[in-house]
Amino acid sequence: MTKNSYIIGFPRIGEHRELKKALEQYWSGKISAEELHKAAAELRKRHWLLQKEKGVEYISSNDFSYYDGMLDTAAMLNAIPARFMKIEDDLQRYFAMARGTKDLTALEMTKWFNTNYHYIVPELNDEINFRLNAEKIIGEYCEAAKLGIKTKINLIGPITFCGLSKTSDNKGGTFKYFDTILSVYKELFAKIATLDDKITIQLEEPLFAKAVPPEYLQLLKRSVTELCEVSNKIELIVMTYFEHSCEATEILTETPVWGIGLDFIYGQKNLGAIKGIKSKRIIAGVVDGKNIWKTDFNKALSVLNEIDKFMPREKILVSTSCSLLHLPFSVINEPESKVKQLLSFASEKIDEVVLLSKLFNSAELSGDERGYMHKSEQITAARSTKEDLPEIKPEVRKKPFAERINLQKERQELPLMPTTTIGSFPQTAKLRKLRRDFRQGIISASDYEAEIKSYIDDCIAIQEEIGLDVLVHGEPERNDMVEYFGEMLNGFHFTSNGWVQSYGSRCVKPPIIYSDISRQEPMTVKWITYAQSKTSKPVKGMLTGPVTIINWSFARTDIPHSIIAMQIADALKEEISDLQESGIKIIQVDEAAFKEGYPLRKENVGEYEEWAVKSFRHTVSIAHPETQIHTHMCYSQFNDIIKTIEAMDADVITVETARSGNKLLRIFHDTAYKNEIGPGVYDIHSPRIPSVDEFKSQILLRLQVVDRSRMWVNPDCGLKTRKWDEVKPALINMIKATKAIRDSFM
Repeated sequence: MTKNSYIIGFPRIGEHRELKKALEQYWSGKISAEELHKAAAELRKRHWLLQKEKGVEYISSNDFSYYDGMLDTAAMLNAIPARFMKIEDDLQRYFAMARGTKDLTALEMTKWFNTNYHYIVPELNDEINFRLNAEKIIGEYCEAAKLGIKTKINLIGPITFCGLSKTSDNKGGTFKYFDTILSVYKELFAKIATLDDKITIQLEEPLFAKAVPPEYLQLLKRSVTELCEVSNKIELIVMTYFEHSCEATEILTETPVWGIGLDFIYGQKNLGAIKGIKSKRIIAGVVDGKNIWKTDFNKALSVLNEIDKFMPREKILVSTSCSLLHLPFSVINEPESKVKQLLSFASEKIDEVVLLSKLFNSAELSGDERGYMHKSEQITAARSTKEDLPEIKPEVRKKPFAERINLQKERQELPLMPTTTIGSFPQTAKLRKLRRDFRQGIISASDYEAEIKSYIDDCIAIQEEIGLDVLVHGEPERNDMVEYFGEMLNGFHFTSNGWVQSYGSRCVKPPIIYSDISRQEPMTVKWITYAQSKTSKPVKGMLTGPVTIINWSFARTDIPHSIIAMQIADALKEEISDLQESGIKIIQVDEAAFKEGYPLRKENVGEYEEWAVKSFRHTVSIAHPETQIHTHMCYSQFNDIIKTIEAMDADVITVETARSGNKLLRIFHDTAYKNEIGPGVYDIHSPRIPSVDEFKSQILLRLQVVDRSRMWVNPDCGLKTRKWDEVKPALINMIKATKAIRDSFM
């Protein structure tokens, strides 16, 4: 064991996505709950033993989840909305809250701070009987103890839990329940204190990485003080990440907490907040938990040496900047390439934490460790040389929206409240096998193309049959909306097993941007124009925008994101030109990840917005006035970015609102947003099929804040994760509801 080595949290999905596979087998009835629990226990055992074998001192329990940590915390607090209480089985109720059922809508889901991980948003109201359910937390701690591993227990803190929850009755906000929730945490601490003579609890309060109201800081002081008073057996660490939390650190120095966890990768200002902290441990996040490049050991050591100026070295714990949940499992599973030597995934980050702790504390290194550090230093030095990059001058569309929209309506001749989908249709096992066989050379290019066209034929026929107004080709050639484009652009590298959990069982394989980006040839034109040749209705061209490509990739760190974004924008601009010259009337440039890239601190927002908007507008600047540009944004809070959305100037924006009703849309109404909007009315993250009446209710609700002359009707997001026997009847009901409401206006 290497003293003072600390891992905030570890990926739960498994080296080969074992948890994903077990979950989906359980949901489809192929395995029992007992078999699911067995698979989960095996994963936890493997992950604990891996960290122990690598020499980590502080290993986590309760960083595992079947779906999401916020949902686990709601279950721990019994914060279960009344509509789910009729489900007696705990596991089935848990998944119903996350995914919904035939009769029950799921809890809302949104992004975890500025990451691509989604969390389930708890619903709090006066009907909830808050009480402790500690079975999972205690059980996992004891499970690790039987393996000879003493873990720290990870908990989402009560302030972050309240701050990220919502009230279903809109009376008094979530913090009206804080005292009751804190009392449950105290009961939990008392129960944990019975487990051992000394036990460490990692209380995660990342909400303080944002600028928070002063009253939250006082709640922090009060809550951690009261929790520390529960038992002197508990060593309490308050952990923040993703940004600096200087205000919270100042408060925590006045409390009896044992340690303070700080991110020194994305929160460099934390260095200015630790002066005078001599009585606490500092968990120093100097190994990047969000990006996949090898650690610059000289830079990390220099940060640790700066911290060492203010406190005894033995009180500094070397750590990752955040949980390793946001990284793939291990580089060892990747084939050899020129990029592989640059990479460090979750397993390798553990090695780097242990190595840094040894270096910092002057411990003896093994030959392998010395070799790793030497190679890493060589790579870091080689990557630090910046090339002279040509400047790309940003351009914008030539006519304002008011003139463009009239030209577009004349050209399209669409009905009131046009119906469409966001882009993808179900990715069947047959389709995935087809792409895999083509990649492996098992089938010829002509056979592959024939099958892709056959799928497109079916998609167009189904959309024609059910009566959609604006069609899509279904994206059968795409395994992922970012990876597909990256594979056709210079400057990207792709992993074989670089899977990262996005939510539940959903995993993504982010591309790696390692060099300058340019387009080699048209990327989508062949498939979109083929689909358009099969129908007289408009088929949307489907592109992923520059901001989303960056935010859903592991981006290079040797040049600013603003430069990378303009390189991508320039390539996509060429694609739009080719699409419209081929007769495509509507082109969608998805910016699903636009909001999640926002800095957590307001002082950094302006710079991000400037390059993000500039790159989107440059992408679409080539579009003719009569070419309609759509964009799509996933679950986001729009209140603070509405002016930025207006500045993007897309002709139509579609947004996910099925789980949140009009809450996210209200700002579009209040600011008199002029462009057209497609608010989602079908929750595609749930297997349930809404009825015609439910769709009518959803559409009429949206019409309270969006004028019918500017509204589109569509699902929340792409349909690739759903099955055809869910998608087709749901879309039929959506179209029936839309037509009924249209008829009522006549």
